[in-house]
Amino acid sequence: MRQIKILEYISLDGVIQAPGGPEEGYSYGGWWWPFHDPVLEEAMNAALGQSFDLLLGRRTYDAWAGFWPTADNVPGAENFNGATKYVATHQPESLSWAPAEDLGLDIVEGIRRVKAKDGPDILCFGSSSLTSLLLEHGLADEVHLIVAPVLLGQGTRFFSDTTPPLELALVTTVTAPSGGVLNTYRPVGPLRIAPMLETAE
Repeated sequence: MRQIKILEYISLDGVIQAPGGPEEGYSYGGWWWPFHDPVLEEAMNAALGQSFDLLLGRRTYDAWAGFWPTADNVPGAENFNGATKYVATHQPESLSWAPAEDLGLDIVEGIRRVKAKDGPDILCFGSSSLTSLLLEHGLADEVHLIVAPVLLGQGTRFFSDTTPPLELALVTTVTAPSGGVLNTYRPVGPLRIAPMLETAE
């Protein structure tokens, strides 16, 4: 069984919208790039791995389909273009950025099906519509959050109201000179709560 890894660029207040540019029409599009540096790039490459497939919502798939096929000079383009893209979509006939497969009408069962296949790990990168589903149904094995020290105040957030209360164990932290931080977490189970005085003893 393959692992599913969630990767997100995220602000301190949980916004993940348009970190790389203004193409979504977001007022602060491109907020991540002032904090990009070689330390974080190396850590991201390690998180991505040498080979991977992709789990994408339709909006992210369409945005990336307009970029990666012509991004010959961008590091990693060969891996992104060669990855199998598993897409949550109602229009599977229009998946022109290949290789690509739709997840079917039951997205959760579709994800379980592709997770059970042989192959490389699967990355869910930038698709906020799928993040809560993965966590709610226990399908995410790792969560990589690339945190920028900014407050954006508005925009699409990483966790939706349907995300169940969970506890995650911190696996590694990489801190970059730019102020950006890459934290890797592993979901470990339901949220634990306890009275303050009890935890202090």
